[in-house]
Formats: sequence, structure tokens, C-alpha cells
Amino acid sequence: MTIGHLARRAEVATSTVRYYERIRLLTPPRRTESNYRLYTGDTVERLRFIRAAQVAGLTLADIRTLLAYRDGETAPCAEIQTLLESRLSQVEDNLRELRHVRRELRSFLDVCRHNSSTESCQVLSSLEQPAKTIPDK
Repeated sequence: MTIGHLARRAEVATSTVRYYERIRLLTPPRRTESNYRLYTGDTVERLRFIRAAQVAGLTLADIRTLLAYRDGETAPCAEIQTLLESRLSQVEDNLRELRHVRRELRSFLDVCRHNSSTESCQVLSSLEQPAKTIPDK
């Protein structure tokens, strides 16, 4: 199947297919005499695996590791569990940072809503103060 057909079946852009080939998540396909790429059904499944892993929040580096296990003879759950726990910890850190950002933005909005001045918004002077750090775990 051609790159366009593959992309439609896997629900990705053709540029995504080319990118995954370039970074070696997909093996380069056979080529026709006119240099068209020819893919197999296995590539569709691999692309779907990659997309599902991305939707689950895994990075391309994580996915590369999972694909190596998937393509290998063994897929040790303990190692996959460690990878998933590490990623979950990163996501939880990101959520903590985002909650902090949300609090800051809400605070700035409160200043705007309670300041009727059309000349000088107090948020600008607030931003000149030292930044509050994000609390640790």
C-alpha cells in the first residue's frame, strides 16, 4: 500500500509517516521502480501502536523502548512497569506545575477584575516582583 493509503488507514498524516521513518520508529519500506514507498499491514499496526502510546502520554523515546520490547523475543513486565511509573511521575509533576500556573493566572485575573483603572493594570507591577516558586511534591 502507498503512503497515502497507509496514512488514511492509520489515521495519521503522511508527514508523520515520513517523520517516523526518519527517526527510525518505522523501518524504511520497499520502493517501487518509480521510487514510491510500499507498506504492509504490519506498518499499519505499528503506527496504531505508536499513536495509542502517544495518546496514553508516552514520549517518542518511551515508545521506541516499548517497540524494542514488542519487536524482541521478551517483553519483561517489570521493565515496562518501571518505564510507565517513571512517565506517570513526570505527568504528576507537570500537573502540579500546571495547577500552580492556574493559581497564578487566576490571581492575576482577580487583580484585573477588581481594578477598574484604565490607565495602569496592577498585574504589570505584580509581574515585576520575584516569581513564586512551584512547591515541591
